[in-house]
Amino acid sequence: MQATLVARTRIVYAENAFAELVLWKVPAPLAGSSHGFKYRLAYVVDGVCVIRYDNEVGKGDHRHYGGKESGYSFTTPEALLAAFERDIRRWNREDSHS
Repeated sequence: MQATLVARTRIVYAENAFAELVLWKVPAPLAGSSHGFKYRLAYVVDGVCVIRYDNEVGKGDHRHYGGKESGYSFTTPEALLAAFERDIRRWNREDSHS
């Protein structure tokens, strides 16, 4: 069984900002993850990815915010999307001037 695409979308927030979300259902957890999903969520402002959630093979679930990387505890796709949206709101409120 191969990976099945669950969602792929681009959301435009402003002329210079968009989010891209890609989620696959995979037959077995990726190395470093304990769930059956592969994902990449990115928020790009002025051509720079300022927020990203992904679970790169071998690296596991993690989050990039600005220039910092930290672990992320995946529970559900819905919780992942909610965390990503919170970070976008926070970025737009606090960090958009950087």
